[in-house]
Amino acid sequence: MEIAIFKYYWLDTWVLANVIQLATQDFCIRYLNHTNDPCGRLFDQMTMAARSVPANIAEGSSRHSTSRETEMRLVDVARASLSELSNDYLNWLLRHEETPWSKNDAEYQSVNSIQLDKPTYKDDVLHLSSTHILTQKHKFDKWFNSGDSQIAANCLIILCNRLVMMLHRQIEHLLESFKAEGGFTEALTTERLAYRQQQSIQSDAPKCPLCGKPMIRRMAKKGINSGKEFWSCSTFPDCKGTLNIK
Repeated sequence: MEIAIFKYYWLDTWVLANVIQLATQDFCIRYLNHTNDPCGRLFDQMTMAARSVPANIAEGSSRHSTSRETEMRLVDVARASLSELSNDYLNWLLRHEETPWSKNDAEYQSVNSIQLDKPTYKDDVLHLSSTHILTQKHKFDKWFNSGDSQIAANCLIILCNRLVMMLHRQIEHLLESFKAEGGFTEALTTERLAYRQQQSIQSDAPKCPLCGKPMIRRMAKKGINSGKEFWSCSTFPDCKGTLNIK
């Protein structure tokens, strides 16, 4: 039961999103003050954008079994929040007359080379996943705790961009799965038609005059026969055979 509830705890995207949220909270506490953020709006904006990322990944994953469409939308919201946060860090660098590290820079390559460990917890998920997140965060402590806001901002830009690409791939995977399997609505329709076919067989419904499959009762929704029941092929719209109910 615990595994079903916390399924998203195994997602690398959710783990990295939590690392970025924790690092962003630390960044804002350390470097934002009444001088550079007199109204506290930047603090609120950055911390809320960082919070939105793991929150929407978690909520989207929790909706996986009931609505693939909602899951994709929520993951896309997480991706948009992450892009907003990355731009805030870029703006911080520009305000300090700095530019992001080049991809050829040694520091960029050092950060970019660090990979996340795969989750290994099987039970006690809440405790072990929290330990896992902190372990992954400590891999970047050299930059997060450098005492230099530009170094921290550069590191977080790299992690934000990495997670944007990971979320992009996650959405593509969800889309392909949706194309192949459909969503919750399609699954309900399939189950309902199968149930109605079984009912028709059990109630000695007539066979379709066109394909021979069992027929089911339907009600006309429009036209001169609106409100009247008729026999319709259970495979409609593949087969459009009909019969009047005597």
